[in-house]
This record gives sequence, structure tokens and C-alpha cells, in this order.
Amino acid sequence: MSSKEPTAKPSLEGRTIKWDDGDMETSYANICNISSTREEITLLFGTNLTWQPSQKEVTVQLSNRIVMNPYVAKRLLLMLDATIKNFEATVGELKIETKPAKG
Repeated sequence: MSSKEPTAKPSLEGRTIKWDDGDMETSYANICNISSTREEITLLFGTNLTWQPSQKEVTVQLSNRIVMNPYVAKRLLLMLDATIKNFEATVGELKIETKPAKG
């Protein structure tokens, strides 16, 4: 959703941050991969196009690459952690499968 006026929210430092979403685009992803170097962290987002668990080849359509420095990545980590904890406190624990499904 886009607005004509940027959304303003006060920051911790007493400054106002204006979030201008006028040119923002939205993408859906159900896959994320991360790579890094000493200077940057790269997030790759895409969609798994494989429908059958028994398929031997998995096709992922990559749609977005986000490159950030490690400081931004750590702030993202902290914000995601707080958001997931709040979500789980509201709707319950998210169960994540750590081993691939056998098939």
C-alpha cells in the first residue's frame, strides 16, 4: 500500500524518521539464502517452484537480492528476533523442521 505523504515516527534519538513508501514494491518469498564476506552480507529471496517432495531437482526462482553491511544485518537480526518473539507470544510457538523430509 502506498501513501502520498511519508509516514513519520519518532526515533530513539529524538529525531523524526520519514518512511517514504511511494516507490516501494512488494515481493513474496518462501526461500531465503545468505552469503557473506568480511564487508557485506547478502540475502537472496525467492520462491520454491518445486511442488512434489519426491522431485530430485528443486527449482527456486530468485526475485530479490539485498546487500547490507554487518551492522545493518545485526540490527535486522535484533528486530526480527523481537518480532518473532512477539508473534509467538500472541499465536504460539513456530515449529521449524531442521531435517529435510524423507521421501
